[in-house]
Amino acid sequence: MKARIHQRPKSSMQSGKAKVGQWLLDYEPAEAKRLDPLTGWAGSGDTSAQVRLAFDNLDSAVAYATAKGIDYDVVRLGANPLKLQAYADNFK
Repeated sequence: MKARIHQRPKSSMQSGKAKVGQWLLDYEPAEAKRLDPLTGWAGSGDTSAQVRLAFDNLDSAVAYATAKGIDYDVVRLGANPLKLQAYADNFK
């Protein structure tokens, strides 16, 4: 099994930073999705894609993956530059 360990990004629907520091472990899909001939929906028999584990820090996520024998890749968030702007800048 292969997994991806990444930081939870800030949602565009929230103004706060709740749960932003969490690290998530998502499993890579083991098989390709296929179309259901009756409904046309895409699906597969792989249920590990539905599992998402949350950790408080990167070290505990890596320790879990190594203890369970899971191959993993760590993906870090890029820096989010702040755009400092004053209200008076709207009238320049």
